[in-house]
Amino acid sequence: MHVGLDEAGRGPVLGPLVIGVCCIPDGAADLLLAQGVKDSKHLSPKKRQALETWFNEQPTEDGWFGTTVSIQPETIDHALQNQGLNWLEVDGFREAILELPQRSDMHIVADACDVNAERFTKRITDGLSGWPWKGSSMISEHKADERHAVVSMASILAKEERDRAMRAMSKRIGFNLGSGYPADPATKASLDRLVLQSGIDEEVRWGWATIERYWRKNRSGDVPVRGVPRTKQQLLFQKDASRIS
Repeated sequence: MHVGLDEAGRGPVLGPLVIGVCCIPDGAADLLLAQGVKDSKHLSPKKRQALETWFNEQPTEDGWFGTTVSIQPETIDHALQNQGLNWLEVDGFREAILELPQRSDMHIVADACDVNAERFTKRITDGLSGWPWKGSSMISEHKADERHAVVSMASILAKEERDRAMRAMSKRIGFNLGSGYPADPATKASLDRLVLQSGIDEEVRWGWATIERYWRKNRSGDVPVRGVPRTKQQLLFQKDASRIS
């Protein structure tokens, strides 16, 4: 069996980070390619939706499997205050692998979320229960979503799940929030409704530099820090140019 893993939503200021995992039988990569599977960034929303539907119709008894793991903004903010986003993704990828229905003969390829792809693999497998699984292997590669159809399919599953989360958030707020990325005009316009003097919406990533800049320009007092009383916030908020924007 061949397994692919990829994420969607590392950079947005709104919504979850979603990790997709999919498993296909040996020899099925050509079938993915014939359907037009490629990195989700190169597909229209309509095509991504069609491919997700097609994938979910494949026979599970033959080994087809796909699911997602969603990491919510609160968890992302706490990760930024502690070990950082790379370690959070290590934990998320590991959680996604553990969703697989079998523990043998799995050849896993992950899109590397670390500049050191080999280190990314080792961090995941070091905490993976029972690894190495019988007859199984794992590698991580940069741009794996462009090189391996099974990883491309995982990217589609992740992107579709994140898009659903953003649509649900827009419906809850009653306003089009766009993609959630800081450069999106609709997302920029939404901050006035999401970042209030009385508090910041739970589905916003409070720790992003985008939020710090918006708060300092449009609100007063210390920038809120997730889980920290307002009187203590300024001690924990670090002005770091390398922060996610």
